[in-house]
Amino acid sequence: MSTDRIQKELDDARRSGPVRDIVIPPCPDLLVRLQQATATAEPDVVEIDRIASADVAMAAALIRQANSPLYALEHRVNTVGQAMTVIGLQPAVRLLSGFLTRQAIRPQSAMLAHFWESSTRRAIACEHIGSLLYSMDAGLAYSFGLFCHVGMPVMMQGVKGYGSTITEALARKDRTFVQTENANHRTDHAVVGAIVAKTWRLPTDAAVAIRLHHDFGCLASDGFSQSVRSLVAIGLIAEHLVQRHEQAPESREWQKHGATCLAFLQVDASEVELWEDQLHPALAAVTMD
Repeated sequence: MSTDRIQKELDDARRSGPVRDIVIPPCPDLLVRLQQATATAEPDVVEIDRIASADVAMAAALIRQANSPLYALEHRVNTVGQAMTVIGLQPAVRLLSGFLTRQAIRPQSAMLAHFWESSTRRAIACEHIGSLLYSMDAGLAYSFGLFCHVGMPVMMQGVKGYGSTITEALARKDRTFVQTENANHRTDHAVVGAIVAKTWRLPTDAAVAIRLHHDFGCLASDGFSQSVRSLVAIGLIAEHLVQRHEQAPESREWQKHGATCLAFLQVDASEVELWEDQLHPALAAVTMD
């Protein structure tokens, strides 16, 4: 396998494979504008402010984040501009991107009710780990974490019987979640999520890593960039941290592949425990209310 082969696989799946009939939500116009405003070395701060103010709920989310206990302000902020100053430009952009993504893809399922809370926590954890690694773009790590499982709500909306597949996949012990998806639908959330990322023009490394985020054999393959493989390893560690924060059972993937991912990134269990403590305030502050 290689990045080129993954790209071809995604194109073929979208053109003539089982994914052909799944509706991929278009990238929101405001998110396209946000991508354009941040595409250069000097982001267009005025345009970002306009985008943040274009939707009352989005502006409120930004202000609510700035006023959260995470920042412990003495005086509350009341405007988008003040909120962006408190949060910082890049974190604000990531918050806006997450908001717009949630608005475009809304899981209509009780079992996915907390989907975006977990996804946002995973993104925060990926960003934190990525920021500690040489040559890793923390913003890329955040995008990967946010979109990692986005194929699930898209499949929930567009694939008949997918809700039952989730229930089955979580219960089965004889095969993986992805194997159950493929047995029932001839595709899986990793493929669909990668197609969403590609359609929405996320960086290629993010899309490829989303496609591979359950395929830990890629860590030993020279067919993929260091960035892609690091994202895959970061993703499992971040998922583990989120599961511990949410008091969920330890996953079979972590039990089977956690040590491999730690070794790939050259970190040990004590560092993961430290990250858990460091991330707790940020993960606890996440709410989709």
